[in-house]
Amino acid sequence: MSTTADRADLNTSQLDLAIAELAAGSVRWGVTPLAARSDLLARTAASVSDEAERWVAAAARAKGLDPSSPLIGEEWLTGPYGVLTSVNALGRTLRALASGRSPLAGQRLGRAPGGRVTVPVLPHNAWDGLLLHGFRARAWLRPGVTVRQAQVSAGLGQLSPTATGGVGLVLGAGNISSIAPLDVLYELVAHNRVSLLKLNPTFDGLLPIYRAAFAPLIAQGLLRIVTGGADVGDYLAHHAGISHVHITGSATTHNAIVFGGSKTPRLGKPISSELGGVSPIIVLPGRWSPQDLRYQAEHVATMRLHNGGYNCIAGQVLVLSAAWPQKRAFLAAVAAALAAAPTRPAWYPGSDERMRAARAAYPAAQPIPGGRLLVAVANLAASPSTASPSTASPSTENMLTTEYFAPVLGVVELLGDNQTYLDAAVRTVNRDFLGTLGVNIIGLPRTIRRLGPGFAQAVTRLQYGTIAINAWTGIGFLSAAAPWGAFPGHTLDDVQSGIGVVHNALLLDEVERTVVRGPFRPFPRSVAHAEWALLPKPPWFVSARSGARTARLLTEFAAYPSARKLPRILVAAFHA
Repeated sequence: MSTTADRADLNTSQLDLAIAELAAGSVRWGVTPLAARSDLLARTAASVSDEAERWVAAAARAKGLDPSSPLIGEEWLTGPYGVLTSVNALGRTLRALASGRSPLAGQRLGRAPGGRVTVPVLPHNAWDGLLLHGFRARAWLRPGVTVRQAQVSAGLGQLSPTATGGVGLVLGAGNISSIAPLDVLYELVAHNRVSLLKLNPTFDGLLPIYRAAFAPLIAQGLLRIVTGGADVGDYLAHHAGISHVHITGSATTHNAIVFGGSKTPRLGKPISSELGGVSPIIVLPGRWSPQDLRYQAEHVATMRLHNGGYNCIAGQVLVLSAAWPQKRAFLAAVAAALAAAPTRPAWYPGSDERMRAARAAYPAAQPIPGGRLLVAVANLAASPSTASPSTASPSTENMLTTEYFAPVLGVVELLGDNQTYLDAAVRTVNRDFLGTLGVNIIGLPRTIRRLGPGFAQAVTRLQYGTIAINAWTGIGFLSAAAPWGAFPGHTLDDVQSGIGVVHNALLLDEVERTVVRGPFRPFPRSVAHAEWALLPKPPWFVSARSGARTARLLTEFAAYPSARKLPRILVAAFHA
């Protein structure tokens, strides 16, 4: 918590002026018709597209990436691509509302266990169906919400567009360059709230790019962007002109803002948050081919190493059946995939310290080339007779309750097979793992079919905001219409992975979770096994050789969709 003396060094007059300008912008937004709002988003998409190349280059510099690295593809997908798809999807929602239609008009809503209503969110349009063929997602609404309620409530703040939410503070994340802009867009459209965005210092170098990319919003007084440290964030969070705070970051930072070292909240305004956690990767035992083992090992390596491991949704702990005959072969394939992934700098602040803490906590951990670590985690439910890559020593560090935000992958083995194992896995991750942001499940389609209703019930019992089945939860993050956030129910006193959702371009109310499904195998093996998925190795895989080119082409397509652009994208993707 900063003191008055600390704040004397702040340029508070400029911050105060920014808040005053935003207050005036909030009034203008309240009288802006829905059609004009959609037009403003279209102009914003155009300016984001104009800045896309500079955006990616600045993000790469912030992370120390070689401009020729295939990992540059990550910066396209989780930078301008993610923002463009969201801006365009929000624009479609505004146009629907402006014409008097629900954003769900024409949608075929479904049902999930417990009578829950489900809404398709991927594919969100015909282009998604082609470019992400084989991937799909549905948002599950909370139990008790009817189809009619879902339809009439979709639209959130745009159902009462003149009721503005005032000026909000968005405390931007410092790991993925689209997060802060996506949060700003959601605040504006879902809550009619204009934003003062304070960048995380890791992304201060993107300030001129952000200001150029979002110039249409800035010109209308709907957005101001500032830099600074914790003192600036503290000053703004407690400013009388700020009506709401949204943070993407850590629970530690959240608690510092809300409590400031005291036992009772000192923040006198609402706060929403996305705070990460320890994401499990539950692997269902089955009879996998050598190609399956290699592909899914690369899948796991991607979940852990995307963005260097500095992701709130990075898969951190593999959950395996101790009885799976192919367990050793899979762990060997995972170790090989981790070692083969491109090396990159440990760029995120504190990474070296967190790696040292993991090594100290688990001295028998298996080191992986490239500065990575594979750890067998001691767990009461683990099989004591099963050999593992390493064994853990007693420590205050715990792989299940410490989000390492570094390239560390843990392994937990549970007793049981088939449904017994899956039920144990669900109990373990719900009970023992920190956070509720996302969980991944990998399993053969025939294994899932054999489990039948037991699998569906297991998915229902998982208390996570995004559940990815044969996919990475990162797909949920990048799907513009998919709600993104923690499982509902957290409080300021026990915030876990946060409170509220973002993205959610259909502006759904009463969301419980998003369930993503993907193919177990890439094309062409998917078709050979009747999965009917036409996407080859996805461009977000860390092993995708043409990831950078494919991601750039996808971004150009998102800016200006055209069927004429599809062949180049497909050719690039098939060279992955």
